[in-house]
Amino acid sequence: MCADLAAGTLAAALAYLLRFGGLVEFNLKPASATPYLVVSAIFPLAWLLAMSLNRAYEDRFLGGGSEEFRRVLNAAVRLIALVAVGSYATKAEVARAYLLIVFPTATLLTLAGRAASRELLDRLRRAGRCQHRVLVVGAGESAASLVRLARRDPSAGWNVVGVCLDRAPGRHSHDRLERAGFDLFGIPIVGTSDALESAIRLTDATTVAISPQIDGERLRRALWALEGSNVDVLVSSAVTDVTGPRIHLRPVAGLPLLHIEEPELTGARRLMKDALDRGVALVTLTLLAPLFVGLALAVRLTSRGPAIFTQTRVGQHGKEFTMFKFRSMYVDAEQRLAEVLALNDRADDYMYKAKNDPRITRVGKFLRKWSLDELPQLLNVFNGTMSLVGPRPPLPREVARYADDVHRRLMVKPGLTGLWQVSGRSDLPTDEAVRLDLRYVENWSLAMDLIILWRTVFAVLKREGAY
Repeated sequence: MCADLAAGTLAAALAYLLRFGGLVEFNLKPASATPYLVVSAIFPLAWLLAMSLNRAYEDRFLGGGSEEFRRVLNAAVRLIALVAVGSYATKAEVARAYLLIVFPTATLLTLAGRAASRELLDRLRRAGRCQHRVLVVGAGESAASLVRLARRDPSAGWNVVGVCLDRAPGRHSHDRLERAGFDLFGIPIVGTSDALESAIRLTDATTVAISPQIDGERLRRALWALEGSNVDVLVSSAVTDVTGPRIHLRPVAGLPLLHIEEPELTGARRLMKDALDRGVALVTLTLLAPLFVGLALAVRLTSRGPAIFTQTRVGQHGKEFTMFKFRSMYVDAEQRLAEVLALNDRADDYMYKAKNDPRITRVGKFLRKWSLDELPQLLNVFNGTMSLVGPRPPLPREVARYADDVHRRLMVKPGLTGLWQVSGRSDLPTDEAVRLDLRYVENWSLAMDLIILWRTVFAVLKREGAY
């Protein structure tokens, strides 16, 4: 709220100074500055109220996902509409230049402030602070899955403090849990779903996460038991990796059912994504042309071989294309692959990645450290074989080993960046990288693309998994 108030104050001050302070000359009809001095004083409070009325401060929307940013944009649009309708209804003369400055500036500053706050929150959560105390409820297998997900993403702020097992007769006993090989990471099992209230008191939980395998009768009783307890209740969906606008509730005969739309792989939004990709690639290539020349010279002058490395990758619908990168290895790198396979830092042999690969040149280490070797892929984005955001572009030998469901990664164009890029890159295990790519294919949107591009900036600056 302080960040939003500061954004509104700065926007109002800037709009007043630009329109009435003489910093910029507008060839407009003169308007009295005094009323707008009052407006500038009131605007930050009105901005804060608009955010509050649009529920932009609810805990469930803060710290993750795109819903927080969507609510900020909705609040801005509604406040603009309210001002427009009020101006028309009262026939008030409004300094349009003032409004054209204050609203976009306040919106951008608010989005930037919330992004910075989210980054700070992420750091605090990774340090073990600002955590939700979560009690997981469900059968052994699904409970273990929720615990793994919580441990996998510290930025979610889930500190699992206990597990309540669904002890249906003859199923999911503690012995069965151990035989199935599910490790609950030392988290205590504090009872069953029939004694939630005592489990909450015992663990001091603030959130209860219920797995999808719990039966309807037990779920209903659990929800009744939690009424009035000020404990957040989250019910995991049995449909994994499908989120956002694809899911809608449809009541049928009094029963709420999930309506799941097909992923949008064609249509107007895809055309908009393609136009955005090519436009951004063209502008970026033009602006960074001097940097490209400098990096190319650095590569050529420090090692033998071409500055641009080309490699065959597999793109949309399984079509092969030539991907461009700045060469970061010696020219005989492919011939030496067999002798360095033992240095592979990955637990599987699905792909090869090594932090101390002797085939990498001195300049190549610098390029990889700052992800500069990937800049020529903007040429692929411009020619339409890649996108700014998408799954990782795989090698043909990787695609040959794909399971049937993994081929869904090829339903969209591979990306210069993606969920894998902002979630650990080379440090991610293969199954997690595949899961993130499939999640992107299932749930992509223009808003998600913009968020991933924003997070990519921080991922590059942190240099995590860049080698």
